[in-house]
Amino acid sequence: MTAPALRSALLAWYDVGARDLAWRVGPSDGREGVRADPYRVWLSEVMLQQTTVPHATPYFLKFTARWPTVSDLAAEEDGEVMAAWAGLGYYARARNLLACARAVARDHGGIFPDTEEGLRALPGLGPYTAAAVAAIAFDRPTNVVDGNVERVMARLFAVETPLPEAKPELKRLAEALVRDHRPGDWAQALMDLGATVCRPKGPLCDRCPVAAFCAGLAGGEPETYPRRAAKAVRPHRHGVAYILTRGNEVALVRRPPKGLLGGMLALPTSDWRGVGWSDEEARHAAPVGADWRAAGEVEHGFTHFTLTLRLLRAEGDAEGLIWTPRSGLDALPSVFLKAARAGLGNLL
Repeated sequence: MTAPALRSALLAWYDVGARDLAWRVGPSDGREGVRADPYRVWLSEVMLQQTTVPHATPYFLKFTARWPTVSDLAAEEDGEVMAAWAGLGYYARARNLLACARAVARDHGGIFPDTEEGLRALPGLGPYTAAAVAAIAFDRPTNVVDGNVERVMARLFAVETPLPEAKPELKRLAEALVRDHRPGDWAQALMDLGATVCRPKGPLCDRCPVAAFCAGLAGGEPETYPRRAAKAVRPHRHGVAYILTRGNEVALVRRPPKGLLGGMLALPTSDWRGVGWSDEEARHAAPVGADWRAAGEVEHGFTHFTLTLRLLRAEGDAEGLIWTPRSGLDALPSVFLKAARAGLGNLL
């Protein structure tokens, strides 16, 4: 393998078949001097960290229509941004998004720093996102390594070390291919290759522009890379969610600002623990005294654990709760929306 030949083949493929993405300046536009908007690049990268392009795109369009600049986003209330984020998961990223936007607006006049180092200094902006924004928005020769790029490197070089131990090695291999020439297009070409051709399952090796350079393909089993260590079993937790109604309204609470689903509106719940809740314990942990009746249960999976939520429902009234019409529950995080729909008998 020679790096210049591999780079030339991949960039030529990207020039012809780059994905048309809402936040992207394509290779032909880039050659005409059009530059990507750092705000749009940054926002898209944050959204894409835990979801797919088809899922993230409508959120991106909604965000940029409502908050067209980073200063517009910085000026918004936390709760409004959190509600708009619902469905993208990892709500800590929404809090980090606001912290970063406010730092850019406050400390940099609404203009993103144009170097990887300057971007890394912003709150809530990690090494991957800093490298991606620096490369794509400012054409800096940074090493942009996401899951797609890791998979491409593992197959190109037939890396036997399993993930996650292989990450430093895969990053070094990717860095050896970075050049000053078209670094933003190079980063996006690698991402596109991993997303559309060098797929996790069923890689389309017959369509790959760098198949001739691929050690994994030469060995006959490219789909077995990257190697992976056996997954640890996720622990399981149990909790109780309380659906208190007052006519057409449902009682909600705002979760503490830090921790899982921090700052989000939610159904009141018990603690989440490793053992189930008895009927007596569940009623004792309720937010108010009421005639609580069983309303089923739901299962939900988080990244690090799975959860069973027993559902109790009652009609009543109480102070200190946030009363919300049923029509407004769609903005709840998915676990609580799932619980509300089940407990209310899909009457939303």
